[in-house]
Amino acid sequence: MRLSWNEIRVRAAEFAREWAKAKYEKGETQSFYNAFFEVFGVARRSVARYEEHVTKLDNSRGFIDLFWPGMLLVEQKSAGGDLRAAEAQAGSYFDALPEWQRPRYRLVCDFQTFRLRDLDEREETEFKLSELPAHVEKFGFIAGVSPRTFRDQDPVNVKASELMGKLHDELKASGYDGHDLEVFLVRTVFCLFAENTGIFERDLFLQLLEDRTAPDGSDTGMWLARLFQVLNRPEDRRQANLDEDLARFPYVNGDLFREDIRIADFNSGMRETLLEACRFDWSEVSPAIFGALFQSVMQPAERRAQGAHYTTEKNILKVIEPLFLDDLRAEFEKLRARKDTRRRAELQRFQQRLGELRLFDPACGCGNFLIIAYRELRGLEIEVLREIRAALGTEEQREFGTVQSVINVDQFYGIELDEFPVRIAETSLWMMDHIMNNRLSLEFGESYLRIPLKKSPHICNADALGMEWNELLPANQCSYVFGNPPFAGTKVSSERSKQQRAQVRRIAASDGNDGMLDYVTAWFIKAGEYIGQHSGTENKPRIGFVATNSITQGEQVGQLWPILFDRLELEIAFAHRTFAWGSDARGRAHVHVVVIGLESRGDAPHERQLFSYDDLQGEPHLSIHGALSPYLFDADELSDPHQVAHKRNTPGASMPTLCHGTQPIDGKNYILNADERKELLLECPGSDPYIRPYVGSREFIQGGERYILWFGDASPATLRHPALKRRIEAVREFRQSSPRAATRELANTPTHFPVNVIPSVPFLAIPETSSERREYVPIGWLEPPTIPSNALRVLENAAKPIFALLTSAMHMAWLRHIGGRLKNDYRYSIGLVYNTFPPPANLKEKLDGLEPFADAVLAARAEHPDASLADLYDPDSMPPNLRRAHRKLDRAVDRLYRRKAFNSERERVEHLFAEYERHQQQQVPINAPAPTRHRKKRRRTPARSH
Repeated sequence: MRLSWNEIRVRAAEFAREWAKAKYEKGETQSFYNAFFEVFGVARRSVARYEEHVTKLDNSRGFIDLFWPGMLLVEQKSAGGDLRAAEAQAGSYFDALPEWQRPRYRLVCDFQTFRLRDLDEREETEFKLSELPAHVEKFGFIAGVSPRTFRDQDPVNVKASELMGKLHDELKASGYDGHDLEVFLVRTVFCLFAENTGIFERDLFLQLLEDRTAPDGSDTGMWLARLFQVLNRPEDRRQANLDEDLARFPYVNGDLFREDIRIADFNSGMRETLLEACRFDWSEVSPAIFGALFQSVMQPAERRAQGAHYTTEKNILKVIEPLFLDDLRAEFEKLRARKDTRRRAELQRFQQRLGELRLFDPACGCGNFLIIAYRELRGLEIEVLREIRAALGTEEQREFGTVQSVINVDQFYGIELDEFPVRIAETSLWMMDHIMNNRLSLEFGESYLRIPLKKSPHICNADALGMEWNELLPANQCSYVFGNPPFAGTKVSSERSKQQRAQVRRIAASDGNDGMLDYVTAWFIKAGEYIGQHSGTENKPRIGFVATNSITQGEQVGQLWPILFDRLELEIAFAHRTFAWGSDARGRAHVHVVVIGLESRGDAPHERQLFSYDDLQGEPHLSIHGALSPYLFDADELSDPHQVAHKRNTPGASMPTLCHGTQPIDGKNYILNADERKELLLECPGSDPYIRPYVGSREFIQGGERYILWFGDASPATLRHPALKRRIEAVREFRQSSPRAATRELANTPTHFPVNVIPSVPFLAIPETSSERREYVPIGWLEPPTIPSNALRVLENAAKPIFALLTSAMHMAWLRHIGGRLKNDYRYSIGLVYNTFPPPANLKEKLDGLEPFADAVLAARAEHPDASLADLYDPDSMPPNLRRAHRKLDRAVDRLYRRKAFNSERERVEHLFAEYERHQQQQVPINAPAPTRHRKKRRRTPARSH
């Protein structure tokens, strides 16, 4: 019986190790090729002979080192020999042979390098001896397997997922949909993977489809249905008359093929799509890519409703490495470095502990986090086994091939709302298990398989926020909780259902004060409650989640983190500050995220890891701290590292009061563009005194004309003009139709605005939102008769030194870290940003010194009269003179806070937050208790690349 490719690869790995030091052509060639043919289970003497005499075309005599008539010619050189000369010599032998004896393959080799040429396909492959296991299929002809040329064999990546998405769309369009379609696709992906990785014979699935199904696709579905039945039945229980091609498939088990589903009806195009997928080489595909397949076939609207975002492997490692892999690897390195007699026993104990870990993803989707975690743990275990083997005697090492992995898929737990990704997660874990079994086989020289499947991952199809997690995995058995929970936010109603709102409210148990909490926060709170139920004496499970960066900014900080810190007694163990999300799926999400690692306060480490990014796309720098703030900066200087900024109704000492601009609540009946203004003036010339320029964030930053009707002290006779009366009545109707009682009350006074800010002197304007690309939010003066909209923040009678303070890098740092975001744009809040901003001590005494720096910034702007604020503050086009003026202003403001220069924005915000804490403490009554959480100041480890 022909050896399986798994067995051949294992033998190839052993051959490569055994002959790693072979050098001499004359002394070792024949032994080398005898052993080489045995790799394929073939006796060399049965097919090929050595030193075959041949008379070359120039009548000189030669001897072919190894000759297999019609199949293979080998020219061997000593290690380091000239393979080009060997090629020429082999060519001269080939030309001298009778045509019927000329081989298809020519191999030149110097023991350490192989160069194989397929003369029929005009294909050449070169590789090192150590790489033989990866290239053994090129020698399939030795084992009697004819090579197959794959058409359009692109590198296997996301294109494979796109191709399956295409098949999904074609089947669904034909009426084959729902549960049956989902199961069918998962089974098909398994078969594609299985025939490229040794579970099936090479090309077995492709050959069945090519050779046995009709070109028009009419019987493709029936053949696949029959195959699925065969894969679910043990070989010894199959019918005696089973079709020979179907009988070659192994028993798989694992429940993957147990269920009966409808037969899919194919046409010729659908059959060709499936064949195209078969021609991909799936052997290099990580099973984690099937998450991209899932996202490729989901409807975009469904993705948005669930807040689902597929995670790349790189981003998964940002969670699981600091959560547990780094610690496990560090422990292994310590064991590896030991020289005492207990080393081997401790390594074995460490391996056993790896097999006792229980990993849980309560929002697992297609299982990407579980799959990558499984791969990494199995890879670590192989390293451990390698060290154990090295510690054995020679005889013990010979028997070491029987060693077994103690890590299996049943250590992995997940919850997922939809059934289709549950099936993908289970199947992908089995596939990853097979890949790692192959690696184990190659490492230790013995075929190690788990087919048929006997153990299964624990993936539950349920609503994670609606079930008790202990029913799936008791907390005292869990090691780590991690994943990428849904991201649905608070602002867009279409992205957050009433059920999701109710779940957040129930889990937060915050007396209805959860209006700003994102859906993802419910997973943080529920996970914290879950690990708090751990009843064992050992360390409690740790948590590592990806989340939108909104949970570390704005009002959410004050709502979420007191729950995590105080109620659940958690601490931040590690964190990645904001970085750009990456996805390998079509329709990929464009969001900015953070990674947060949490653990129980009693288990908190002495050092906390903070990963920071110079830009959203780059690699992080790692710094070590004694405590981390929920805003993800160093909290070593704070007496209470859990301090959060809460909205205030009044500004800090000596700061003037900031207010919102005018809010008309008019259904846009009073707001006019330039053309509408002209039309109204033609229709009602007397309305000119009541039409005022109206400026919001967009007009202020980018320019443009907009106007508003403000009637002020207009007489009743003026208001009765038909053109104005129509608008007034429309406003009355708009307000009356509002679901809010307060707005309906305003219908009684339709010419008045509920927020009525009509400056009579020049005023300072701060836009509510501004692009996150800008280093400085554009701030400046406007003059009457301009009316500011509610999209501007207004400071009347503002002095230039206040402008300097607000436009400084110090104030911008506070805004970026404490303020909220709209998408990722800065959102300037009066209560949360302006009123909480800690001004420098003795502000009044220091302000006058800032006026020259404010003048310099304004003068630099004036040198570019044709440029909008958007032009001036675009990071790519900001004028050098304006940038210099801002830099000087920044240094001047920095000196108001301390003499030592600030080296980064993070240093500024850390200093500001210490000032904020000091201000808060000054407002505490004299008899109030001091903060309970004091920490020693710790030496900060310099940032380093990671």
